[in-house]
Amino acid sequence: MDLPERLAIARGERPADLLLTNLQLVNVFTGEIYRSEIAIAGTRIIGLGEGYAAQQTLDLGGRYVAPGLIDAHVHIESSMCTPPEFARAVLTHGVTTVVTDPHEIANVHGLEGVRFMLNAAKYGWLSIYVMASSCVPATRMETAGAALDAADLQILLGSRWVLGLAEVMNYPAVVSGQADVLTKLAAFEGRVIDGHCPGLRGTDLNAYIVAGIQSDHECTTVDEAREKLRKGMVIFIRQATNAQNLRPLLPLITPENSRRLCWCTDDRQPADLLDEGSIDHMIRIAIAEGGIDPVTAIRMGTLNTAEYFRLHDLGAIAPGRRADLFVFSDLSAPRAEMVFRGGQVVAQDGELLVGLPPSDAHQLPPCVNVNWSSVDFRIPARGRRIRVIGSIPNQLVTEHRVLDARLEDGYAVADLDRDLLKMAVIERHLASGSLGKGFIQGIGLKRGAIAGTVAHDHHNLVVIGADDASMMTAARAVERIGGGLVAVEGERVLAELPLPVAGLMSTAPISEVRARLDRVLAAARDELGSPLHDPFMAMAFMALEVIPSLKLTDAGLVDVDRFEVVDLFVD
Repeated sequence: MDLPERLAIARGERPADLLLTNLQLVNVFTGEIYRSEIAIAGTRIIGLGEGYAAQQTLDLGGRYVAPGLIDAHVHIESSMCTPPEFARAVLTHGVTTVVTDPHEIANVHGLEGVRFMLNAAKYGWLSIYVMASSCVPATRMETAGAALDAADLQILLGSRWVLGLAEVMNYPAVVSGQADVLTKLAAFEGRVIDGHCPGLRGTDLNAYIVAGIQSDHECTTVDEAREKLRKGMVIFIRQATNAQNLRPLLPLITPENSRRLCWCTDDRQPADLLDEGSIDHMIRIAIAEGGIDPVTAIRMGTLNTAEYFRLHDLGAIAPGRRADLFVFSDLSAPRAEMVFRGGQVVAQDGELLVGLPPSDAHQLPPCVNVNWSSVDFRIPARGRRIRVIGSIPNQLVTEHRVLDARLEDGYAVADLDRDLLKMAVIERHLASGSLGKGFIQGIGLKRGAIAGTVAHDHHNLVVIGADDASMMTAARAVERIGGGLVAVEGERVLAELPLPVAGLMSTAPISEVRARLDRVLAAARDELGSPLHDPFMAMAFMALEVIPSLKLTDAGLVDVDRFEVVDLFVD
C-alpha cells in the first residue's frame, strides 16, 4: 500500500481494512486510558478515534488495548528451542518483538550460528531483532568453539535486523582500554551498545560508560542500579529462570526514573515461558507486588524499549505505528486474551492462530567433540584448604568460599554432608583435552550427577556430581545424545533432554521440550535430591567467568574479582 492510499484512508475517504471498536486504549505517551477506536490498514495503525469505516469491524467488548510487548534482552537459545518454537511461547503472552543476543550459538558455531538464528527468524510472526555478539569468547579464560572479531561483527551490520552491539561482558577489558574490545566499540559507534557490568561502581563504572556503553541488565541491588541510572545508563530489570532480580529492584522504580527502565527476561526456560509468561509476567508482578502504576509498567515493556533501540514504529498505539497490539480485560493483572501482530490476530486465549516457519538445523555440524583420553575427574590433594564456588539461589553471582577439603587416599573428594560437590568443565569444541576441575556448594545433590552442554557462554560440557563414576556416566551420555542435559545415578541414566542444535536447542515443539526438561528436572530433584527450582540453569552459569565472584571454566577456577585463573588449593 503506497503513501497516497494510506493518507486517503487516514483522512477517512476510503475504508480501512480493520476497525477495532468498543475498547479502552492504553496510551503510553500520555499515561491515559480512554475509550477510542483503532483503524488499521495493512500492517499499520492508520487512525485513532471515531469517523472510520472498514471492510471488517471487530468489537472488543470494552477490553483494554496496549502496544505489543517488547523484550529488551533475551537469549532465545535458553528456551532450548529454535526461534519458531520460542515465538510460539511468547506470542501467546502478548510479546510481539524481542531483541536477542545470539552469543550462545555464536560461541559454538561463530557467524554460521548467528546466520542460522537470523534465517530461522525469517517469515515468522514474532519480530526478532539481533544485537551483534560482542564477546565471543567472553574472555581469554575459556575455550569457545569460535571467535568473532570486529571485522566479523561489521559483516552483520549489513542486515536491517541487526541493531547494534550486544552486552559487552568483558568489562575489565573495557575499563583498562584493551585494544581488541575498543576496536569493536569503535566499529559500532553511533549504534546502540548494550552493557553487562555486574557490581561495577565508582570510577571504573565511569570509564565503562565513557566507552559508549548505554545499558546494563545485571543489577541485583537498588543501590547499584541507582548509581548507574544517575550516570546516564538505561537499566533493564531482569526476571530470568535463575536470575530473578525483579522483586529486589521494584523499590527502584519511581515516576521520575521509570522512563529510563525496561523489562527483560535474558534466559528463560520452557516451563517458565509457558506457565508464567515473559514480559507480561513481569508487568503483573510489578503491579501486584510493587504497586507500580499499570500504564507505567506497560510503558517499561513497550515505549521505553522501542525508543532505546530506536524502533520508532513500535512501542505505542499511534497513527503510522505497526499494529502490534496486546488485548486484555484486567488492568491490575494483564493477561493476553488477543494478540495482534501487524494488524492480524495471531493468538487468542493462549492459543496460536497462525502457522510458524520450519526450522532447518541440518546445515550445522555436530557439536560434541571431546578428547576422552584427557578426562579424569580425580583431584590429587596438594593442600588441605580449597576454593569453593558458593552458588546463591536465584542469582548469577556466586561467593568465593575457602573451606577444608575432604581428603581420601590422597585425593580431594566430594563431601555430601556439607553439600560439597565436585564440578568439572570439559572442552567440547576442539577436542583439545582442556579440563577444569573444582568444587561447588549450593546445588544440593545427594547422589549421582547432572551434566549438560548449556554452559554460558563457552558452552563446554559441564558436570556436577557426588562421585566420579556418576560424573563420567553423565558426560558420556551427553556425548551420546549429541548435546543436551542428563541426570544419572551411577551407571544408570535417569532422564535426558537431547539438544542437537549446537548442544543448546531442540527442533521439537516447545511442549515436547518442556515435557522432557520436566523429566530431567524431576530426576535431579526427586531421585538425586537437589532442592533447586532448576539446577541445570544454575549449573550453566557456574561456568560464566564474567559474573563475580568465583567460576569454573575449562582453564580452571577464575577469580572474577581479580579477573585471573587461580589455584584450587589455597595452601
